[in-house]
Amino acid sequence: MVYSHAGKMIRESAKTKDERAARKFLIKRLGEIGVGRFTGPAIERVTVSELLDDLLTDYELNGKTLWWAKLNVENHLRPFFKYQRAVRVGTQQLQEYVIQKRAEKLSDSTINRHLALLRRSFKLGMKREPPKVLRVPTFQKLDESAGVRRGFFEHGNFQKLRAELPDDIRPVAIFAYFTGCRKGEILGLQWRQVDLDQGMVRLNRGETKNKEPRTIPLPSEVLKSLRALKTERDANWPWSPWVFSRHGTQIKGIYGAWRSASKRAGVDGSLLHDMRRTGVRNLIRAGVPDKVAMQISGHKTRDVFDRYDITVEADLRDAAALLDKHMRSKVKN
Repeated sequence: MVYSHAGKMIRESAKTKDERAARKFLIKRLGEIGVGRFTGPAIERVTVSELLDDLLTDYELNGKTLWWAKLNVENHLRPFFKYQRAVRVGTQQLQEYVIQKRAEKLSDSTINRHLALLRRSFKLGMKREPPKVLRVPTFQKLDESAGVRRGFFEHGNFQKLRAELPDDIRPVAIFAYFTGCRKGEILGLQWRQVDLDQGMVRLNRGETKNKEPRTIPLPSEVLKSLRALKTERDANWPWSPWVFSRHGTQIKGIYGAWRSASKRAGVDGSLLHDMRRTGVRNLIRAGVPDKVAMQISGHKTRDVFDRYDITVEADLRDAAALLDKHMRSKVKN
C-alpha cells in the first residue's frame, strides 16, 4: 500500500491479504491525513516502555535523581503499561492505573508523582527528532489534600523511639530528626559529602531530589553521632563510602526494624518521613527564616513546604500564651 503525506511517499503494509480490508485501511489512512490526525506506522509502533527508557536516559544525562525515577518506573509504571502502544494511552488507561495503585494502598500524592514521570516521558517523546509521539494524554492531577499525612514527633516521643532503635538505625533517625532530609538522601549519604570539621553536609547538583545543590548545617547531636560512626568505620571497614551502613554495606531498608521499635516506643504507625516533617517544624519553631529552612530541607516550592510546617494544638496554645502576655503588657501600660 502506498500513499502520500507531507510530500513524501509512504509504503505501509495493511497486514492482510483481503483486498477489501486493505482498501478500508488505506481509506482510514487517507482520512487521518485529511483531518490532520495522521501518526504513521513508525509512531504507532512506539511503546510506553520505550518512552520510559528515554525518560531514564534524560535523568541520567542531566544529572537528575536517577535512582528515584528508576524506582518508580521499574516498580510501578513499566509493570502496568508493559508494551502498550503509546498512541493508545488515554484517559481510560490513566484512570485504570490510578484505580490499581489505590488498590495497592498508594497515596494520591505518590500516584501523582508517577503520572508526572509518565507525562514527562510523553513530552520528551514529542521533542525527539523525529518525534516518537504526536500528543500528550490529558493527565488529571489527583487532589492530595485528603491523603496528606499529619504525623510528627514531639521531642519526648523521639527520645523514646531513639532508645528502642537498633544501633545501626539510630543514627539515621537522629540525622532525619535534626535535618529534615529525605530518606533517599540520608541512606545514600557518603563520607565525601560530610565535613565534620565545619559541621556541614554538602549535597552536589544531581544528589538531591530537586536537582539543586544544598548545604546542611549539623547540630551538635548529629555531629556527635556522625563522629562516632566515622571512628567505627575507620577502625573496621575503611573502604566503605557509606555514612549509614551495616558493617560497611549500605543500609537500604529500615522498615522492619523501624516498625518493631515504634511499637515498643508507643508510636506505632510512625514513619521515617514523619521525621522530615518534624525537622521542618523544628526549624520554624527555632526562629530560622522560612527561606533558609527551605534551603536546608530542600523544598523548592512554597506550597509543599507549607504542608510540612504543621500547626498543631501545642502551637496554638503557644500563640494564646503570647497573646495573653501581650494583653497583660497593655494593661500595665
